Amino acid sequence: MSLVIALLFLAPLQCESLTSFKLSNGTITLAQSVSAGAFAVPGTEANPNPAFRNLPGFCRVAATLRPVSDSDIKIEVWLPLTTWNGKFQAVGNGGWAGTITYSSGAGGVERGMAEAINRGYATASTDTGHIGADAKFAFGHPEKMVDYAYRAIHETTVAAKAIVDGFYGAPPRFSYWNGCSTGGRQGLMEAQRYPDDFDAIIAGAPANYMTHLESSHIAEGSASLRRSESALTSIQHALLKNAAVQACDALDGVKDGLITDPRTCQFDPGTLLCRNGDSQSCLTSAQVESSKTIYAPTKKQNGELVFPGLEPGSELGWGPITNGPEPFGVSMWMFRYLHNDMNWDWRSFDLDKETSLVDEKLGFINAIAPDLSKFKDRGGKLLLYHGWNDPLIAPENTVDYYSKVLSKMGTNQSDWLRLFMAPGMNHCGGGDGPNAFDAITALEKWRENGEPPNRIIAAHTLGGKVDRTRPLCPYPQVAKYKGDGSIDDASNFECKAP
Repeated sequence: MSLVIALLFLAPLQCESLTSFKLSNGTITLAQSVSAGAFAVPGTEANPNPAFRNLPGFCRVAATLRPVSDSDIKIEVWLPLTTWNGKFQAVGNGGWAGTITYSSGAGGVERGMAEAINRGYATASTDTGHIGADAKFAFGHPEKMVDYAYRAIHETTVAAKAIVDGFYGAPPRFSYWNGCSTGGRQGLMEAQRYPDDFDAIIAGAPANYMTHLESSHIAEGSASLRRSESALTSIQHALLKNAAVQACDALDGVKDGLITDPRTCQFDPGTLLCRNGDSQSCLTSAQVESSKTIYAPTKKQNGELVFPGLEPGSELGWGPITNGPEPFGVSMWMFRYLHNDMNWDWRSFDLDKETSLVDEKLGFINAIAPDLSKFKDRGGKLLLYHGWNDPLIAPENTVDYYSKVLSKMGTNQSDWLRLFMAPGMNHCGGGDGPNAFDAITALEKWRENGEPPNRIIAAHTLGGKVDRTRPLCPYPQVAKYKGDGSIDDASNFECKAP
């Protein structure tokens, strides 16, 4: 008898009867059998997303968790009716969260409930305690900010595992976390604060130093927006991107439109300086200076690093930061909340003072502790990834965190910790480089079979067809061309030290 069939025979509950299931910190509000292909996101029933038509039948459970009196954490848990693989996967959020992550969308790295249940996982997601993609929820409600920072994910995980155990009559054999951006921060927070929650974690492009990230976004946006002559629009973004790639593409020995490691690129935006006044094919001196600010690390007056700068190659995604009328929205909401002022004026921003203040008041939102020994000691595996072309979270922040873990715990941690940097990939996917890869299978083989990921094959698609594959390599290794065969075929590359 297979494990899946055996576990189903053990199930003491039918789906609808889960409404009476008792949770320690909440109440189940919905338990409903969903037929294969019949799910629609609430509010879209009249025009359902075709992406959900291939889902298997599952038991959909919704609950509200209240670990403290001001909490109002909405969660969903999906339980496969006939295809459970015996495992659990929780999925993360983006930005200020405020919604259940039903799907991560087509392509890229799978990290939604739909993708998890298609693989046979019981899965869960949460709105982290509020509705809406801004920080209005936290004004006058500091406990709700704690829910967003870390408590909601832990409480969701505890409740979801209890529901899984109650429904199938057995706990999950393995529990995985899968998230990017805010979801990456959430994954690192779990490893740091609640190391027993997950057996293995995928943390992509983590916004783990969120207070400093948002300070840097305000500083970067201000450089472009304070004066009209400094403004960088999509026209300048394209000029910068093309010039950077032209200057640095061939540094790795392969001319393929990608910058393998932008840190080796010494691109100077001053080469685009207009010589005879304004033009659509050059940058004014003010635009050159604002672009240099975005490439450069954000630092306090004493030279202390606040956050790394964005990399050459990321320019086409700078719009949310530079295309105003104000700096990046996620960042604006952090400082509106910090000052308890819905009309906080970003023009008053003082980097040194504001960064110190936000660290003091909201430092608990960061997941920067380098000691992950408790997670490691219980057999945990941590797979980090980040795209070098990320225009929202500087990829060197993830490299810095990885390096700090090694500095704290010892230089050889590759048996449980690996970082994969993706040339040409944007924020959590997309971009010119191969950006779709199967992180979950790599993590499963690592945690369950003891097979560490020595390379992960990533693909780029054009017109719905794969037009390039490349290996992603464990940092600091990079993919190097063997010198023969197509540069669009991963088999012609090997992972080697830079």
